[in-house]
Amino acid sequence: MQQVFSKFSVQDTIDWFKQEGIVLKTEEDGRMFPYSNDSQTIIDCFLNLARELKIEIKTQCEVLSIQKKETGFLIKTNNSSVHADAIICALGGYNKTSAYQIIKDLGHTIDEPIPSLFTLNFPNEIIKKELQGISVQNALVKIANSKLNYNGPVLITHWGLSGPAVLKLSAFAAKEFYSLNYNSTIFVNWVFPLKSNELETKLKRIQKEKHKAFPYTNAQFDLPKRLWEFLCSLAGIDNTKPWAEVSNKQLNKLNENLCNSQFKMEGKTTFKEEFVTCGGVNLKEIDFKTMQSKLVPGLFFCGEVLNIDGITGGFNFQNAWSTGWLCSQSI
Repeated sequence: MQQVFSKFSVQDTIDWFKQEGIVLKTEEDGRMFPYSNDSQTIIDCFLNLARELKIEIKTQCEVLSIQKKETGFLIKTNNSSVHADAIICALGGYNKTSAYQIIKDLGHTIDEPIPSLFTLNFPNEIIKKELQGISVQNALVKIANSKLNYNGPVLITHWGLSGPAVLKLSAFAAKEFYSLNYNSTIFVNWVFPLKSNELETKLKRIQKEKHKAFPYTNAQFDLPKRLWEFLCSLAGIDNTKPWAEVSNKQLNKLNENLCNSQFKMEGKTTFKEEFVTCGGVNLKEIDFKTMQSKLVPGLFFCGEVLNIDGITGGFNFQNAWSTGWLCSQSI
C-alpha cells in the first residue's frame, strides 16, 4: 500500500473531509473518528455528494455477470444489461468465496476470505456474567501456544471480551483463529506492562506496607473495583481478613490472576461484529500504480474486495479512500 498512500495519504483524507465540513479526531493509539462519533456523519457526506454530482445509485439491482467485450464490458443484472467503458469493483468484504464469483469468472484468483476484527466468545466463563461492562485501559490479550498478542483497552461484555486490543489481535491473528476454528485458550494480563516477577515484588511491598488494610476492598493497580474483588475472590482471599493474613499461596494465585488470567474461547461474535474480511482478490493480479487488473484491462478494484485488511480505527477506510481515489484518477 505504500505507493498508494504516497498518492493519497492520511493527511489528504483529513483535508478532504475538512473541505466537506467534517473534522476528524485522532485517539492516542492512532485510531481516527469524526468528532461526532457517529458513522452516519460519513455516510451522509457521501450520499449528499452523490446527489449533488447527479451520480445515480441503483438499488435492488443485482449484478449477475460481467463480460469483457472488444470495447468495454457488458454487465448483466436482474433488471437489465449495461454497457460500460470501465468498471470499478468495490464489493467490500464478505467471508464466503461465493460472493466473489463474478470476479473469479473474469479469471481472477480469490484468496480465501475469512473474518477479521471480531470479539471473543467465552460462553462458559463466569467473568462475562459477573463483570460485563467493565473496561481496563491497558491489558494484554494473548493466544495460547502463540506469539500473537496485543495490548490496549479491553472491555468485558455479556459474551466475552471486546475492545480495541481484542479487535486488533483478531486482525493480526485472523488466519490463526480460523485454523483453530475459533476455539482456543486466551490469556489476559490485566496489569500490563507488569510481568509476573515485577508484580510479585509489588504485591509483597503492598502486603508489608498495608498489612492492616483489607485487600479485598482496597483495589490496586488502577483496576476497576469489581474486577479486583473478582480476582481476589478467585485467589481465595477472604474479604474479612487484612493483607497480613494473606498466605503466600493466595498471593501467588492473585499474581497469576492479575498477570495471566486464563479463559476458554469458544467461537466469535457474529452479529454485526465482524467488521472486516481478511482475504479477497489476490494482490499479485493488481497494478498498484493504477489499481487496474493486470488480467482484464479496464477493470479496477478498490477497498476491501482486495486481500487487504487492517486494524480497527479507520485503517480499513484509509485503504478504501486511497485505492478509490487512485481508481478515479487512473480512469
